[in-house]
Amino acid sequence: MKTSFFLILLICFSSASAQLKKADLILRDITIVDVANNKLIPHQTVVIAKDRIVEVGGNAIGKKYQAAQLLLSTGKFIMPSLWDMHVHFGGDTLKEENKWLLPLYLAAGVTAVRDCAGDISLELLAWKKAIAAGQLEGPTIFTSGPKLEGPKSIWPGDLEIANETEMNLALDSLKKLQVDFIKITDNALDPALFLSSIKASRKRGWKVSGHAPVQYTLNELSDAGLSTVEHLSYLLRAASKEEERITTARRLGTLSSKDANDQLMQTMDSATAIRKFKMLAANGTSVVPTMNGSRVVAYLDQDNHQQDDYLKYLGPALKRTYSWRVDRAAKDNAVAIAARHQNFETAAHLIPWLYQAGVPFLAGTDAGYLNSYNYPGIGLHQEMAMMVHYGLPIHEALKASVINGPAFFNLSKDFGAVATNKIADLLILDANPLTNIENTQKINSLIRKGVYLNRKALDKLLSDTEQKVRKKEILETVSKN
Repeated sequence: MKTSFFLILLICFSSASAQLKKADLILRDITIVDVANNKLIPHQTVVIAKDRIVEVGGNAIGKKYQAAQLLLSTGKFIMPSLWDMHVHFGGDTLKEENKWLLPLYLAAGVTAVRDCAGDISLELLAWKKAIAAGQLEGPTIFTSGPKLEGPKSIWPGDLEIANETEMNLALDSLKKLQVDFIKITDNALDPALFLSSIKASRKRGWKVSGHAPVQYTLNELSDAGLSTVEHLSYLLRAASKEEERITTARRLGTLSSKDANDQLMQTMDSATAIRKFKMLAANGTSVVPTMNGSRVVAYLDQDNHQQDDYLKYLGPALKRTYSWRVDRAAKDNAVAIAARHQNFETAAHLIPWLYQAGVPFLAGTDAGYLNSYNYPGIGLHQEMAMMVHYGLPIHEALKASVINGPAFFNLSKDFGAVATNKIADLLILDANPLTNIENTQKINSLIRKGVYLNRKALDKLLSDTEQKVRKKEILETVSKN
């Protein structure tokens, strides 16, 4: 009789276990940061299997699952991990040091980056594939490959085009590389060809990011199909009541760059700016402010960043690329320094006007080689904090990274929320980011494609990189002696 009783219990227990769904990771009693709706959802359980969130709900749902890893997460906040929508990898002699930047992004909770052109595209595309295959540790990479420019561009690695035939050949080559979007800049490119390149790229199905040649109004570029304006300073002209006159004069060559800038500054007003920005919004044109790097250079007279602790994570050769902007700024007199400050502050104050007009923001840093003290990883947190400082609501700054980032690549189905069926790229924080944007830096842990990385694992990413940098610096010192 006793044997039969225990047999029945065993059968019941086995049956109950068999009915449990399997999961790899369960986070219990965690607070979800609902970025889209600017609210918190407390006391939630998040269930993850492989690289997907399979269920989200009240704590009772955890009873339905048998998990390999169960974490009680009371007092923690979970949100989608971050996307940096403007970074650079480059320097054909800096390939190794560029590769060392990849773990810095993960350590800062950044699981996707948008590379906006450089001169090591083939290496970057190989890293992209290796990361996607799980063979290399780093963020998901989206890249433009080489950008389109005109003959004798000052930037190495560009695809230089002088006519529409060359433009189409360049786009053919980018198609073979399977790039994710097109980047166009205006240093040496004929303005009419710039406009044609936008239209041709959009016709082929790519989104287009770029600078904004002074020979066209912002709305002309937006109407042509420009998807994003990179760098806030290019938006200044649209805030001027005299934009059309100044643009025409620049196109005809009858107005210098300095005089045009002065006239733009003197003719700005909010009503004009908002009216024109609404046209950008109607076309779906977004802005990537890249404020952090701009502020660093503008205020080098107040902070030379020589003592920044983060420098220990950057290779010595990459750090040396910072000198060109620093050396150029060092030549400025008091008048030029004041102008740097004014230009930055004037551009920064466009933020609330853009927001009021409904222009979508993408959070991007411009971090990487050449861009002085604009740090990969931590720079995105600084960028979002700066956007908030100048008038963007906190949840909109978060949205600019975690929602608008994936949306740019039509990936909203898989990213942008802590919700069922989303990819499990998630950031766990020790404090609420909706009350203080700097709380995004209080990283407790990261979930990368369903794999849980605790604080110790993230710190190891940093320390391993620091060790590589130290070793190379020692070797350089020895070789000099």
